[in-house]
Order: sequence, then C-alpha cells, then structure tokens
Amino acid sequence: MSEIKFSNDQTARLVSKVKAYFEAELDQEIGGFEAEFLIDFFASEIGPHFYNQGLADAHLLLQEKVEELGYQIQELEKVPG
Repeated sequence: MSEIKFSNDQTARLVSKVKAYFEAELDQEIGGFEAEFLIDFFASEIGPHFYNQGLADAHLLLQEKVEELGYQIQELEKVPG
C-alpha cells in the first residue's frame, strides 16, 4: 500500500477539525503545524488498519453477491425431460 496523501483542501479541512477537537474536547489549542503532524501520524500508523478493514468488508460483500448470483443461476437451469 502506498503512503496516504491528502489534497491541500482535504488537509486544510482535517487540520481545522483536529484543532477544533483539541479545543472542544481537551481544552487545548494546537497550531496547524502540530495538527498536520498528528494527521500524518494517524494516517501512517492507523490508516492501514482502516484500509484493511475496508478491504475485508468489500471482500465479504463480494462473496455474498457471488453466492447470491450462484443461486440465481441455479434457478435458471432447465430440467431435461
């Protein structure tokens, strides 16, 4: 998996949310630079776990759909006679 990258707009929105969270929940102010470092840390350390869970969820959904398709194909089979 490649490194997670955010656009400038995404980064600005995330920085704003992190700063607001720190102020509202922790009663601390942090600067944009610190918030950006925190985002980079979470993206590199925790991001892969969310990514892998997303893959696992997609895989399960795909398996369910393939099984459902198998049943639908069986219903189309003709009985000789």
